[in-house]
Amino acid sequence: MSQRTARATPTAPEPDHVLVSVLAVPEATHLIRVITKAQLRRWGRAHITADGLLVATELATNAIELTPDEEIRYLLIRQPADVLMAVWDGGPGLPDPGPPPNLSLETLDLSPERWDDNGGWGLTIITTLAADHGDVEDPGGGKWIWARLKS
Repeated sequence: MSQRTARATPTAPEPDHVLVSVLAVPEATHLIRVITKAQLRRWGRAHITADGLLVATELATNAIELTPDEEIRYLLIRQPADVLMAVWDGGPGLPDPGPPPNLSLETLDLSPERWDDNGGWGLTIITTLAADHGDVEDPGGGKWIWARLKS
């Protein structure tokens, strides 16, 4: 009878990035949030999950609103000291954000049909939570909007 020696099964190194292509529909933000949460935990960066989910959602929401029912791409990259999040869309031009809305109790409309009219805080949220952010035109068309979170 021969005896077999147990061998360790080689495992592939943990990837340092995730890239997904999704249809620009409102439900895509949920998928991007699930991917972000799972990957941050897998990378040992769970402590930035709350901020990461907000930033990823804002990046994706802007792309979805600009290019509804078209392709968008979400990229999440682990780096030694931070995590880079980026969303690509094929829409024309780079973003030109205006100032955040000036809301007061008198102007805030919480009715279901007007709920989204209270928006416009995306860049403020990203600026507050991210160590850095920006945009870059893609040579193949479209653009990437990105944010870097310290981890």
